[in-house]
Amino acid sequence: MIYAVISLSAIGVAAAVILYFVAQKFKVIEDPRIDAVEELVPGANCGGCGYAGCRAFAEAVVNAGNMDGFNCPVGGNETMKAVARILGLEAEEKEPLVAVLRCSGSYAHAPKKANYEGASTCAFAHGLFSGESGCPYGCLGLADCVDSCAFDAMYMDPKTGLPVVIDDNCVACGACVKACPRNIFELRPKGKKERRIYVSCVNEEKGVHARKNCAVACIGCGACVKVCPFDAITMENNLAYIDPEKCKLCRKCAPVCPTNAILEINFPPRKERPEKAKDDAPKDPDPAPMPPQQPDMSQVH
Repeated sequence: MIYAVISLSAIGVAAAVILYFVAQKFKVIEDPRIDAVEELVPGANCGGCGYAGCRAFAEAVVNAGNMDGFNCPVGGNETMKAVARILGLEAEEKEPLVAVLRCSGSYAHAPKKANYEGASTCAFAHGLFSGESGCPYGCLGLADCVDSCAFDAMYMDPKTGLPVVIDDNCVACGACVKACPRNIFELRPKGKKERRIYVSCVNEEKGVHARKNCAVACIGCGACVKVCPFDAITMENNLAYIDPEKCKLCRKCAPVCPTNAILEINFPPRKERPEKAKDDAPKDPDPAPMPPQQPDMSQVH
């Protein structure tokens, strides 16, 4: 019994010594700046930076040795500037982004043609049918995007059946973009004074078919493309798209859209132009005739 205990103890000591030397041989010395960067980022682990968590982001940016292509959407420019100072680099100022819903197929614009009874997830419903309105590209209204948001930046509007983005809470992490099987979310620049213009439709069907299911669908008429002076609008697969980098917010496109598929966000109301006077407008009545003047008899000789 004593020999067994001694033998096992000896084996344990030998194994510990071996493991110690192996650990020293293969140990990896981690850059202490990784911990410093990880402490700076918000710790949301949302994946908006493109990496699997804040720790992975910190490791990547430290090992890269530059700031090219790195961005923490939750922390924003201030966080990236702080990270750059630790690394002895400079961070490029980036325009804030916000999630945008590119679908206006509400209950009023895209009435129901069928009732869905099944698993209440957009991912599941997308594989079964085109949607209750019949639009194969429109919002399914089952809130996968809302469930994916970790920042309380979205909710479902019961009156329209569409998700609503709360701009002040949105950090542009992109979770809703990934969660939506219909790809109706896009990250766009917030814009000066948070003003944005975009086509609120992703339907690639021909105009007659798109309009059949939604009254405000883009019909691919090209009227917006013709009036844009900055070549910011392109037409592809029967669908207009406004490039936020080229768009100067001149607002010439929205008035010519026959279906009101182009949305103008946070702009002041348009001023109504005064109507020109028409030729057939009623004129003032003729003035009453003047009574005949009596001759001045004092001048008669």
